[in-house]
Amino acid sequence: MSTVETKQNSVFQRVLFTFIALLVVTICALGTKIAFSGEPQLFAGTRPDNLGVRAGQLAPCPSTPKCVNSQSQHTVHQIPPLTYNSTDQAAMVNLKTVLQSFRRAKAIAQSDNYIYSEFTIPVVGFVDDVEFLLDQDAKVIHVRSASRLGEGDLGVNRRRIENIRAKFSELDALKLS
Repeated sequence: MSTVETKQNSVFQRVLFTFIALLVVTICALGTKIAFSGEPQLFAGTRPDNLGVRAGQLAPCPSTPKCVNSQSQHTVHQIPPLTYNSTDQAAMVNLKTVLQSFRRAKAIAQSDNYIYSEFTIPVVGFVDDVEFLLDQDAKVIHVRSASRLGEGDLGVNRRRIENIRAKFSELDALKLS
């Protein structure tokens, strides 16, 4: 191999190494910004304008499998509501306590019978909209949890509601004993 080819290889290797190092630093900086910023924005999406209670119902799920809703008739979206044995007020206090235990949950709106929170997925910053509606007559709290972006959620919303259900039921049982 000639000296010119060796120098060219050496220069190419240094340029390639520098490029890769800069790429790694950029990715790390972006990841750090997203992971530690108070408001991850990269994959947050836009807050939906159809949330809330209309005629005693939470918003229906979109046709894609990225949502669960206890008021849905579609089996892919259907999930049981939360049940409680305490008073209505105690049930809502328990639910708020459970929601506050999630580090990446942010309360957006609350009333005597309704809670809307945003849950942010760590690192990438995906945001899911989660709603709860107290039905005093049935002694249940209806739930809706939906990802803002994408076609599916890999079961994240269903697992989140089941996790909330377990913590909520535990608190409800403690208050009765």
